[in-house]
Amino acid sequence: MVRDVINLKSKQERSEETKKNILNAAKKLFMTYGYESVTIRQIAKEAGCSHTAIYLYYKDKESLLHHLVMPLLQLLSQQMKNIIQLNEMDDWTKLKRLCSSFITFCLHHKSMYSTFMTASASRVDEEDPRLQINNVRIEIFQLLMQTLENALGLSDPRQSLAFARVLFYNLHGVISTYIDNKEPLEDLTERLSSTFDLSVEAMLLGLREIKKQGGKKDESRTNF
Repeated sequence: MVRDVINLKSKQERSEETKKNILNAAKKLFMTYGYESVTIRQIAKEAGCSHTAIYLYYKDKESLLHHLVMPLLQLLSQQMKNIIQLNEMDDWTKLKRLCSSFITFCLHHKSMYSTFMTASASRVDEEDPRLQINNVRIEIFQLLMQTLENALGLSDPRQSLAFARVLFYNLHGVISTYIDNKEPLEDLTERLSSTFDLSVEAMLLGLREIKKQGGKKDESRTNF
C-alpha cells in the first residue's frame, strides 16, 4: 500500500514536471522565433519529450499559448480596472495614468510582449473571438477606448474606435522601441518616463484638437 502511494505520487510529480518543461520550452521558443514559426515538434525537442506527450497535457499549440499568456493579460486588465476605479482622478488624469501603467507593464514583461499581445490576435472590433485570450485583449482595448471617450467627450462610435487605435499605435510604438533594450527597467523608466508621458500627452492633445474641429478629417481616411 505504501509503495503504491509513493509510486502514484512519483508519477504525479513526473507528470507535473513534464507539463512545466513543455510550457517553459514553448515560452522560450515563442520568445525567440515567434509564435507562428514554432511547431509542436520543436517544442517537444526543447522540452525533452515526444510530440505525442505534449498532446496528453495540451490540446494544441493554441492551448499552450493560452496557458502562457492568459495570466499576464488578466493581470494587465485588472491593473487597468484599478486605475479606472480611482474616484479622486478626473478622466484626463486617469487616461494618462492608464497609458503610463500600460507602458510600464509591457516593458516589465517585454520578453513576452509580442506573444501575449499579438500572437493569434483577432481584430479589436470582433464581437465573438474564437480564442479566450482575445476576449481579454479586446477587453483591454475597450478599457483604453472607454477612458479615452470619457476624457475627450467622444460620442461617435466610429471616431472612438479610430482614436483608440491611434492611442494603441502610440503605446505599441513606445514599447516596441525599447523591447530589445538591455537597460534595467527601473533605470529606463527613471531616464525616459517623462518622455513617455510627453509622447502620450502630445498624441492626446492632437486627438482633442481633432475632436474640437469636428473630427471630420479622420473619417475619410479611417478604414482599419
